[in-house]
Amino acid sequence: MSEEILINVTPRETRVAVVENGMLQEVHVERASRRGYVGNIYKGKVSRVMPGMQAAFVEIGLERAAFLHASDIVRPQIAIDENGETAAIPMPPINELVRDGQEIVVQVVKDPIGSKGARLTTHLSIPSRYLVLLPYSKALGVSVRIEDDAERARLKELLAELLGETRLGYIVRTNAEGTTREALVEDIGYLGKLWSAVQDNIARARVGERVYEDLSLPLRALRDLMRPSVEKVRIDSRETLERAQHFVVQFMPELAERVEHYPGERPIFDLYGVEDEIQNALRKNVPLKSGGYLIIDQTEAMTTIDVNTGGFLGTRNLEETVFRTNLEAAQAAARQLRLRNLGGIIIIDFIDMIDEEHQRQVLRQLQKSMARDHAKATVYDMSPLGLVEMTRKRTTESLERQLCEPCPACAGRGSMKTAETITYEIFREITRAVRQFDANKLLVLAAPKVVNRILEEDSAAVAELEEFIGKTIRFQPEEHYSQEQYDVVLL
Repeated sequence: MSEEILINVTPRETRVAVVENGMLQEVHVERASRRGYVGNIYKGKVSRVMPGMQAAFVEIGLERAAFLHASDIVRPQIAIDENGETAAIPMPPINELVRDGQEIVVQVVKDPIGSKGARLTTHLSIPSRYLVLLPYSKALGVSVRIEDDAERARLKELLAELLGETRLGYIVRTNAEGTTREALVEDIGYLGKLWSAVQDNIARARVGERVYEDLSLPLRALRDLMRPSVEKVRIDSRETLERAQHFVVQFMPELAERVEHYPGERPIFDLYGVEDEIQNALRKNVPLKSGGYLIIDQTEAMTTIDVNTGGFLGTRNLEETVFRTNLEAAQAAARQLRLRNLGGIIIIDFIDMIDEEHQRQVLRQLQKSMARDHAKATVYDMSPLGLVEMTRKRTTESLERQLCEPCPACAGRGSMKTAETITYEIFREITRAVRQFDANKLLVLAAPKVVNRILEEDSAAVAELEEFIGKTIRFQPEEHYSQEQYDVVLL
């Protein structure tokens, strides 16, 4: 399978596309205006200790001092008493943990919001693809999202074996489920080098300086997506290319020659058709080659995918037509989930199939198509109604929610009230207004389509309304009004 990673860099936005066999499979977007501080590590200085709040304010070079609670400060959690038994140590007062003017290494766990500063911790953690390094701990843990007991035990035993007696703390991430020994060895080596670099930075840094920042999107893409099956990584920015090459040489030298510059005048995403695919991924309808189509609806609770035969008539009989459409839909649905980065609960409504073997084959096709997805997914059996319930791990916001906002005309409903409905709402609002306030005449401001309908189709109703309320009504079209927007003004 041919696989490439394309990285498009502009001053305010970076985008990464994963293309397999010429087809876009994943899109990742990072905008400069939305890069927060979470995960960054700073050398800070305690500016004020507040015993009454069991907290301290710490200057880390941001606009406002950041907040550090006593519970977020590294300290011994247990003690061994004279009988050799362990006992929990109660939390000491904040002024026994830190003091005014003390230099302290902290990590941001929550960005500044409104008038509040960032939230800090001294429990440092540094992620890689499969592991999280806990440099101030010796604990070994496995993500609770890995539910299989045998797999949890395998990963924990393997990690303990690789680390030996003298070790730092690690957490095995959900992504590590089913991974190999070699992959964990690579991650341990990567995190070891990274922590050494962070320690050097801490030793040299002045108060308020950042000593560690989570990787930018291009380098995260190399860390998380680069693997032997990737033939090329093409980057259209020379500056980003230099950083990427330095990163790859340092942490994955065997793949260094695959990272190259894209010098073409034509934008790299245009060359591969990525821009068109992104636009298509923001639409509800997904056409299938057979003539059928999917309808994808993303709601707060779940995402639904409806499969339709559309113009596909098949060559044999109805059951065969339905089966072929569902097989193609299973492949397309798996790709769209990955491309649109849809997570949480997903319901796929396949077209009803009578043949149980057809049902099994469609389900197998869906599972096979989901196998290349980096996000963990669980597919359940098909229900008697032809519904397939599944879950997909939610990593970041979906592509639509990253790039779009609710429509101001329909408030995100995806539909608008008709001009006729708005007409009758205006009539009711006029009646309500004249009962509450005195006025000689009324002015109605509304969208041109609504005003035209009132004057053409409901002129008789307007005359009756004027006679009923005893006042003149004037209608004025406003080009910038949406169809549902109107104002009734008393004159």
